Amino acid sequence: MSALSVDSVQRAEQTPDERLPYAELGMKDDEYQRVKEILGRRPTGSELAIYSVMWSEHCSYKSSKVHLRQFAAKAPKSDALLVGMGENAGVVDIGDGWAATFKIESHNHPSYVEPHQGAATGVGGIVRDIMAMGARPVAVMDSLRFGAADAPDTRRVLPGVVEGISSYGNCLGLPNIGGEVAFDPCYIGNPLVNALCVGLLRKDQIKLATAPGPGNKVVLFGALTGPDGIGGASVLASATFEEESQAKRPSVQVGDPFMEKLLIECCLELFAADVVVGIQDLGAAGVSCATTELAAKGTGGMDVRLDLVPLRDPSLRPEEILMSESQERMMAVVTPDDIDAFMAICAKWDLPATVIGEVTDTGRLVMTWHGETIVDIPPGTAADEGPVYERPYHEPAGQAALNSDDAARLERPTDLRATLLSLLGSPDLSSKEWVTGQYDRYVRGNTVLAQPADAGVLRVSEVMPGATETNRGIALATDGNGRYAKLDPYAGAQLALSEAYRNVAVTGARPLAVTDCLNFGSPEDPEVMWQFAEAVRGLADACKILGVPVTGGNVSFYNQTGSVAIHPTPVIGVLGVLDDVRGRVPSGFTGEGARVVLLGETGEEFGGSAWAHVEHGHLGGLPPAAVLEAERALATVLVEAAAQGMLTGSHDLSDGGLAIALAESCLAHGVGCTVTLPGGDPFTDLFSESAARALVTVRPEAFAVFAALCGRHEVPYAGLGLTGGSSLTVEGVLDVPLDELRTVHEGTLPAIFG
Repeated sequence: MSALSVDSVQRAEQTPDERLPYAELGMKDDEYQRVKEILGRRPTGSELAIYSVMWSEHCSYKSSKVHLRQFAAKAPKSDALLVGMGENAGVVDIGDGWAATFKIESHNHPSYVEPHQGAATGVGGIVRDIMAMGARPVAVMDSLRFGAADAPDTRRVLPGVVEGISSYGNCLGLPNIGGEVAFDPCYIGNPLVNALCVGLLRKDQIKLATAPGPGNKVVLFGALTGPDGIGGASVLASATFEEESQAKRPSVQVGDPFMEKLLIECCLELFAADVVVGIQDLGAAGVSCATTELAAKGTGGMDVRLDLVPLRDPSLRPEEILMSESQERMMAVVTPDDIDAFMAICAKWDLPATVIGEVTDTGRLVMTWHGETIVDIPPGTAADEGPVYERPYHEPAGQAALNSDDAARLERPTDLRATLLSLLGSPDLSSKEWVTGQYDRYVRGNTVLAQPADAGVLRVSEVMPGATETNRGIALATDGNGRYAKLDPYAGAQLALSEAYRNVAVTGARPLAVTDCLNFGSPEDPEVMWQFAEAVRGLADACKILGVPVTGGNVSFYNQTGSVAIHPTPVIGVLGVLDDVRGRVPSGFTGEGARVVLLGETGEEFGGSAWAHVEHGHLGGLPPAAVLEAERALATVLVEAAAQGMLTGSHDLSDGGLAIALAESCLAHGVGCTVTLPGGDPFTDLFSESAARALVTVRPEAFAVFAALCGRHEVPYAGLGLTGGSSLTVEGVLDVPLDELRTVHEGTLPAIFG
């Protein structure tokens, strides 16, 4: 076949035995055979391109969907849930006619290959998911994990990732309001870059990815299609359809945030003009994904002229156009009556827009290339009917030994002051200002709380033209702990959810819904698959108890080097709502003379703890118990106390326990404290990581009412002391000036990364 010809359907019928490089594109023998059975012939090269990317792990969830179904089966009843799993992002009702849409996804592998563009396009992709729901994106967050902070590869990857997130988000004018940065040797070679976006819209203006109405036009608009990202989706960079078409295409997408900014504003004007019937962003699998998913969710068919797709590189072949993951592109379905208005709005924003096809009711996705039919498939077979694997799984061989190696055997410190400073200055627990200071946290003017607060809080205001002013707000937090999940993936997932849920609640917001990014090793490894199955089961069970449904998310497999996988790392995002952001509770100690109160129960729980990790390099035993009913009761107390104006500050207890919570609370506003520990063992009181705990400061005149509130909800509380002074003082145990705390806390990352 010459370089100028194409593999048409007619030719595929005439050459049934011609070999196509399905294995090089990641397809198994039985998967390729199934494609042939669906079509009744061998696929064309373009059809193979579609099936290979749509049936990939990333797009089809073929190894995970049998487990992910638990999220729907066990979902708690939620009056707030407007759109759940299956769409580009979940949508929840936040009151006053407003809705919030949010989602988190991974861009792990591209960020290792090319840190700046990998991370930047991760932000761009998740922003377009939010746009596709009809919303204005209003903020982003990111959850980042790297190898050891002082490892050479971390010094290569981390600055580029941070720069990519910063440049893309800042150029879009989106505040970065929270997230995480963590370090562990298990992430060397496999950094985790999980990006979250949240958007706002009126709840009667939700858009869906569907292509109804035969005769409606299919419009591709935004950036031109280029060669970037082809290898990232499908390994086309190393094994292509024809040698003469291969120019070693770049495997990582290249982002243009200024084009994306135009795309945001254009989409919002298109939505306001009501000229969009259905819409889908072009992310993973590009045109292949957008056309198959829109057609499958509509009236079942679509005719597309692939040669009309505007190209940045005219040498691209049909297969490459279908697999390209060029950024800043959207596909819309528009009625013939509205097409002129649609095109005029795109022209106003200087965005290329081209009608490339038409909706049909034939039940077929048909694509032509200069008059030749190169694709003729039932779209649902690519979009919804991919392979489903019930992969074998079993507990890792060393799990019992790992769990029996309890942290209780570790030597405990006698100098608790030195231990506090050691943890506070460790890369995981040190200030992340070196990272977050590169992000604009306050652009657009609606940020109420941002890093290093426990959760980001936004005012729902001025997000749409003509919108009514409101003081309603939303809160968002992301959390995860790979050490906990390594010790017990069921409990680890529940603890990740618990922490994010608690971080939202300490601001005074009611937790409403969940999104997740599940980062694991190879699903073909039964031990990894056991970790995944247990984590999903734990998360589904916890969501049911806490009353927060999973609205969507992402699974990222194959995060491993050789046969060594990362720690199982479920990252959980929780969204909550505040009726009035003026009543939000700031993080830490905000003034002198407030009562310092510890909420929750403290046990001797050090498995996977920061103390064991930092001081001993130890990982073993069991993680803290996930006490979900106690988490729910704690959240109720925090939300009610905030609504009644009892609290002047709050902070959750997590990594490093009470000691780190006290130090961070003092540093938040430069206010010290003098406290007395409630238990008999200062080390356990200070460094245990028991869950369902928070540190709050209560107005002295409200303490009796607050104590009664805790009693009604059966939340244990202990008055520790008062805020004030210029030191963190724990009576009879330690005394550290705030200046010394700050020097230790803020110096670590600048010393490593410059």
